[in-house]
Amino acid sequence: MEPLNFPSYPFRFKNRENKLYIFDVIRKKFVVLQPEEWVRQHVVHYLLNDKNYPLSHINVEKQLLVNNLKKRYDVVVYRPDGEILLLVECKSPQINISQDVFDQIARYNLQLKANYLMVTNGQNHYYCKMDLEEEMYTFLKTIPKYGP
Repeated sequence: MEPLNFPSYPFRFKNRENKLYIFDVIRKKFVVLQPEEWVRQHVVHYLLNDKNYPLSHINVEKQLLVNNLKKRYDVVVYRPDGEILLLVECKSPQINISQDVFDQIARYNLQLKANYLMVTNGQNHYYCKMDLEEEMYTFLKTIPKYGP
């Protein structure tokens, strides 16, 4: 896999039946290493190691209903009260971050109501703080570290 625009992390890999797998510390299992998964695993380690979010507050690849359609979010971080603090949309490094990607995460966030959004293809990262009442967002340089 190609290097991404994240710090390097100590990933665990294994090869089975000519497929490469990476260990997901959230799901506690090895998953097939696809380009989007490579980005998702970097995001998880970034949140854990660089932003100090607790492992128990992070969830990956869960289903949600958007306009009666089954969709899957990539990563969410919960606040201690159970509300969603951060929603992350991961794309393969070959996918350009376009308005369509922002529209996708905005549709998901109508349901989830996260305070912060992150969109990344592993090379380019975009961060937004949501104003849910005004239905607006402000771009940020980064997301906040975990803290009370």
